[in-house]
This record gives sequence, structure tokens and C-alpha cells, in this order.
Amino acid sequence: MTGAGAARLVVLVSGTGSNLVALLRACEDPAYGAEVVRVVADKPCPGVGHALAAGVAASVVAPRDFADRPAWDEALAEEIAGAEPDLVVCAGFMRILGEPVLTRLEGRIINTHPSLLPSFPGAHAVRDALAAGATRAGATLFWVDAGVDTGEHIAQVEVPVLPGDTEESLTARVKAAETPQLVEQVGILARERRH
Repeated sequence: MTGAGAARLVVLVSGTGSNLVALLRACEDPAYGAEVVRVVADKPCPGVGHALAAGVAASVVAPRDFADRPAWDEALAEEIAGAEPDLVVCAGFMRILGEPVLTRLEGRIINTHPSLLPSFPGAHAVRDALAAGATRAGATLFWVDAGVDTGEHIAQVEVPVLPGDTEESLTARVKAAETPQLVEQVGILARERRH
């Protein structure tokens, strides 16, 4: 990890953690300007294992462990804010962030989404793009707001939809473009926030 002076990243995950792994690798270079200080998941998942293997603190804040959604929202906000992040990166985090998180961490939360927003927001973007007959897909990095995939765009990368594409084949190509964009833009944002 990069140590003193680096922007502090908290990464939120729900699944395999492939984007997290790419960020952890990028953070090994001091010039990248960021350090993953905590990983938070909404359920036990491989992403937590990747964090622990890299020596990064990780925790699971599962909705099922709380009486209701507001209690979970408060606990998640506390867990994230407690790590004092400069930037919160939603990297395959499959939950909508509630008001407590958005309020406490306003202007510090980014998300990556597998479509060219505003087209195909929501949890099934690639499937929806194929069903609509789209000829192009891609990934969007954006600032998180109270809407679903509605925040201000930071960057987009386009991926063509090829004849015969399936949800799996198109998802793989979108992911191959999404991850480098995420790593590049997080580095830029991290370095900007240090100055």
C-alpha cells in the first residue's frame, strides 16, 4: 500500500471483487496516490477474502442482521464513515445506498455501471441492452446521488454489441473495458483530492 499522503479509499462489494483486486494492484504503486483502507460488503463474498488476503480491513454489514432498512442504512454509514474515506468506490455493490450514507459521505461516493447511462439503469443493464436491440454497450463511472444510476457522469467507455452476443459474452467485454476505466479514474480523483 502507498502509505502517508495517499487518498483513503473505502470499497463496497457484493460479489467476486474483480474490480477491488484491480484497485488493490493499482494501489501498490505509490504514484497511484490511493490506498484501500477498508472493504465493506453487504454479504459474505469473495471480495471480502481478497481484501483480507491483501491485508486490508474488511467487514460485512448484512441487511438481514438488522431490524429494518433504516437500521441497516445507519450501520452502513457508520462503518464506511469510521474509515475516514476520501473516496468511496462502489465496485459491484448491489444495494442502493440510503440517505444516511449519502448525507454523511456526500460528494465522495462513485459507482461503476455496465451501460452507457442514462440508457439501461438498474440491476440488469446488459440483459436490458440486448433485449432492446442496442448496438452499443459500455460502462459509466458516476457520482452517486439519491437516484438509481442517475448521478453526474465522470467517464464512459463504449463497447460494441456484436452479432450473436449473449448476456455472458457482452458482460465479459463490458467488464474488460469497465475495470481499466475504473482504475484510471479512481487514480485521477485520488491525486486531485490530495492537492
